[in-house]
Amino acid sequence: MPTKELTEEESLKLITDMIGKTKSHFHESGASLILWGTIAGFCAILSFIQSYWHFSIGFDVWILTLVAIIPQVWIGIKESKEKVVKTYQETYIDIIWIVYVVSIAAMLIYVNVTYYTSQRLLSNDGIELFSKNIATGEIKPFQVFPPSFSSIMMILYAFPTLATGLITKYRPLIVGAMICYVCFAVSLFTSFTYDMLLTAIAVICCWLIPGLMMRNRFLKQKIEKDV
Repeated sequence: MPTKELTEEESLKLITDMIGKTKSHFHESGASLILWGTIAGFCAILSFIQSYWHFSIGFDVWILTLVAIIPQVWIGIKESKEKVVKTYQETYIDIIWIVYVVSIAAMLIYVNVTYYTSQRLLSNDGIELFSKNIATGEIKPFQVFPPSFSSIMMILYAFPTLATGLITKYRPLIVGAMICYVCFAVSLFTSFTYDMLLTAIAVICCWLIPGLMMRNRFLKQKIEKDV
């Protein structure tokens, strides 16, 4: 069948519609940032409370981050269906966050594997480490653990946030990443207890707050588009 030649007016309308569709998806809805900012913030605050007041809820609260993968998959599928076009910018941002997820997984594997590997290697050499409480004189086995691991995690939290903020020129993400780096610097001089408090501040500032702001703007753009 012969292709219909568009008039100048129809061509202009088509281009305008495509630009409008692209702009409506230029920024994410903020749902993923809100999800992970809430989950990570809650886990970090609860970890701080447990460590500060010396009690345990009976399981590792950070397991909740694995549960959060289910709603994240749903959000990803839903947003991909709603997008009519995908810009190069969004493609680059997706790649950054994929690399981030892989890096986080690698770090979690590292911290768990090195813990048991260090214990095994010391045991093979006939070495057993102990720690002594100077105040009470109590001596107990010393567990080898990567120092200030939560500080390293904060660097990873800030990386995709800053990259996304710079690419999209979205100031709340840039500011949030800067706060995350400040929390990292402070955490180098604090104990695990306060590292968890700093982690909570970091993820709330670099994910939750920008996510809420992004969500608010996304909903306003959606309303304007539907009008």
